[in-house]
Amino acid sequence: MSYQWQEQFTRLRPLLEAEKALTTGIPQEVAEAHVLDGTPMIRAWREHLGITQAELAQRMNITQAAIAKFEKPGARPRRTTLNQIAAALGITPAQLAG
Repeated sequence: MSYQWQEQFTRLRPLLEAEKALTTGIPQEVAEAHVLDGTPMIRAWREHLGITQAELAQRMNITQAAIAKFEKPGARPRRTTLNQIAAALGITPAQLAG
């Protein structure tokens, strides 16, 4: 690990271990993907659970393209959509919100 990454990780580590992450049950892998890599939470959770976009779309009875749209950086799905995504992933909306 380069010095720059070590320094950044050292600075961010307390955030990853924050009370919010512990109380909402967000796995370390999901938190790191979101915070360090900038991966949107929907994608981070989906990949952590080993689910493809197509599988998630099938669970929600929508298209894979819709899932891709929700996973784009800066996407802002409606609360009801986030609730449906969370249910399809088997997590709570609070865990998905991060």
